[in-house]
Amino acid sequence: MSNVGERAEAAMAANDAKRSGAALLRATEMRRTFIDGERRLEVLKQATLTVHAGEVVALIGKSGSGKSTLLHLLGLLDRPDAGEVELDATPTAKLGEAERAALRNRLIGFIFQHYFLLPDFNVLENVLMPARLAGISAAAARGRAEELLEAVDLKDRARQRPLTLSGGERQRVAIARALMQRPRVLLCDEPTGNLDPATGTRIMALIFELARRDGMAAAVVTHDPALAEQADRILRLESGTLQLQAKRTQV
Repeated sequence: MSNVGERAEAAMAANDAKRSGAALLRATEMRRTFIDGERRLEVLKQATLTVHAGEVVALIGKSGSGKSTLLHLLGLLDRPDAGEVELDATPTAKLGEAERAALRNRLIGFIFQHYFLLPDFNVLENVLMPARLAGISAAAARGRAEELLEAVDLKDRARQRPLTLSGGERQRVAIARALMQRPRVLLCDEPTGNLDPATGTRIMALIFELARRDGMAAAVVTHDPALAEQADRILRLESGTLQLQAKRTQV
């Protein structure tokens, strides 16, 4: 299929998902406890959330409240002690590690605070990496990668190494890489934590724009209240549970 055809098909799927209000990410009564010596740390207690297609949810809370733990569970990087995570209506509790890895690569895009770009590969090669891990040839995936680099305004940097880029540019490469496989779910862990406020605001606006445009369900951990206000909903993680927080613009 041509790149034009692929884009049209993806746009139709995203619009269908938006119209249906599909719940692409659902977590039900998740619990997670860690043992630290003789201490038992109950980080999550019946944490529940649902994120629909085209919706961006901000996850906030105090340092150490369990936000990153929650995101790791949602992204199938860890397993809850109890509860369930569903991705695009697929239950995951009984899946083996290989099945979870395949589902994660197919359905989830990750954007982290520390970029995790591969320094020995250029920008284009970094963006192509998820496709290579999925067994897709670089030639077949190149059009998609170039399209994404254009979307994040880095097409002219495709042949540069990550270390030659600014922090904001590296984060934009990470965004393009996260979207390479057309994920249904986008998970972001403090994606602007290493950036200055102005650059962070632009990066967050780009993440929100792309998530809504492509009909993804996005969950964004952030410590910045102003950035959280840009989301459709704000959920505060406190005492192991998630509570809806009213936005200032609604008061």
